[in-house]
Amino acid sequence: MTEAGTGETRRKTESDGEDEERPTLAQTARMGHPVGEARKAGAIEFEGVTPILRVGSLAASIEYYVKVLGFKVDWQDPRIIASVSRGRCHIMLCEGDQGHAGGWVWIGVEAIEPLFEEYRAAGAKVRHAPTNYWWAYEIQIEDIDGNVLRIGAEPKDGVPMGEWLDARGDVWVKSAGEWARKK
Repeated sequence: MTEAGTGETRRKTESDGEDEERPTLAQTARMGHPVGEARKAGAIEFEGVTPILRVGSLAASIEYYVKVLGFKVDWQDPRIIASVSRGRCHIMLCEGDQGHAGGWVWIGVEAIEPLFEEYRAAGAKVRHAPTNYWWAYEIQIEDIDGNVLRIGAEPKDGVPMGEWLDARGDVWVKSAGEWARKK
């Protein structure tokens, strides 16, 4: 189905035994929420979101994000906070403050395979290899502090939905419309 006025295709999924159409996560991240409008004319528009990830050593984290993940440093206040970016993706890294280690961030990209190869060659910690889901085709990359970057592109048509790796490291599979922990 094509969403009116966007030219974007929405994927049909199963939810509680009923077919339901909804946008992929990659589409939602790229174009904003595809349904609905601002609640009133003149409402303040949000410009974007920049996650703040807690890190143990700002210097070590900056080195990892730059040398391994291909980000650049936008600015920094040494031993306190820094902003790194790659393309239109911005992440703030904060030493020992603002949040908890082990945060998760979803990042939309155009393609997973070349990024996966780049990260493997650079020695990134691949927490979960490229996997297809109804919402995106994504990988999980873990930084040196245990923060997880879920990086996704458009789902692959004709490729079955894969296993899910949760925050605890448990693997889940979907069978007959239900998610179950794999034993």
